[in-house]
Amino acid sequence: MNWLAVVVAVVSAFVVSSVYYSVAGHEAGDGTRPAPWQVLAELGRSALVVIMLAVLVARMDLGFGGAVLLGLAAWVAFPFVLLSGSVMWDKVAVRVAATHAGDWLLKLLVVTAIVGLWR
Repeated sequence: MNWLAVVVAVVSAFVVSSVYYSVAGHEAGDGTRPAPWQVLAELGRSALVVIMLAVLVARMDLGFGGAVLLGLAAWVAFPFVLLSGSVMWDKVAVRVAATHAGDWLLKLLVVTAIVGLWR
């Protein structure tokens, strides 16, 4: 596993997400800037996801294509399932869940592309 790729993927996930929400709008929030602790917490959350995916990519010996397919499968199995459940059971607005689902799809594809290419 390439730790430099992990660091680049974590930062990339954070940047992609920031740009995505600035364009798509953050339906679930109040539009204010996050507090420093929230930024650090988000970097930590991203690091956990990236490390898990990087380990899987390395152990499964996946290249770019396989890694991106893993990212897509992870999106369907986790964020999509969880967010659609929040719409069904917690009355989360479809638009809010779809906004978050789009963010997760982009992040997972970018992260797996980075760790798949840069092994």
